[in-house]
Amino acid sequence: MPMELQTFRTNGNDERVTASNGDSVVDMPDGAAAAAETDGLLQMQSNGCNGGAMPANHAAKIQRDPEITNNTKESCVYRVRRELTEVVCESKSAKCKITLWMIIALVISLIVVVIIISVAVCSAIHKDPDESFDPSLFKVPVYFDGSFQLPNLVFTDELLTLSSNESQALATGFQEKLADLYRSSPALGRYFSKAKINSFRNGPVMADYQLNFLIPEEGQDQLRNFTLSREMVYNVFRQFLYDQEPNESEPMYIDPVSLKMVVRH
Repeated sequence: MPMELQTFRTNGNDERVTASNGDSVVDMPDGAAAAAETDGLLQMQSNGCNGGAMPANHAAKIQRDPEITNNTKESCVYRVRRELTEVVCESKSAKCKITLWMIIALVISLIVVVIIISVAVCSAIHKDPDESFDPSLFKVPVYFDGSFQLPNLVFTDELLTLSSNESQALATGFQEKLADLYRSSPALGRYFSKAKINSFRNGPVMADYQLNFLIPEEGQDQLRNFTLSREMVYNVFRQFLYDQEPNESEPMYIDPVSLKMVVRH
């Protein structure tokens, strides 16, 4: 059989070209062949939106052109908006359309309402143990005696007798003031019973008072030593006097420095 002759030529770039019967083969170096293979693989890339593939030159164009990127984002926003406005339920008789965003808004509103109702119910049911007490159990009396000075009051003979109109009016005013003071105290309010003005004395005018508290038999020693101690009752009264406005024309003004208090045993 006759043999075909093959002609080898070089093109100056270390490439060998073999020609046989009209066919040509290009022999390239390994680096050039790898580059050619990589270029072929990069011809198709993902567009990053729908998972589809797009040519590499088109992807590069999107990266270079911000307007195309913005259009892609706008299309995604449009798709979300279209899904939210999609009609889920439609009543032909009432001509009413219920969209997806209406259902979402209704669900969120219901969650908020349920949370508000739960908090309100828990607040109504919950009771502070410190605020729950039975006044009928408070039978043990605790007395405090003391005096204070009235620098704005001019002494008269009627003040010597508590049965006089002036003495009764003044005594009633001080008794109500002391009762309001101790009843509004968070610590002492539940134990307070009454306040009484025993007498008025001359030079300058002094008022002798008495405070009456009632405590339960159980735990009375602890109450006497802490909650209803002389220091506690005295400090509540003194703080009230320092908070009052000094008015020289007010006859019921009490001098805070003149306050005295002792426990009656």
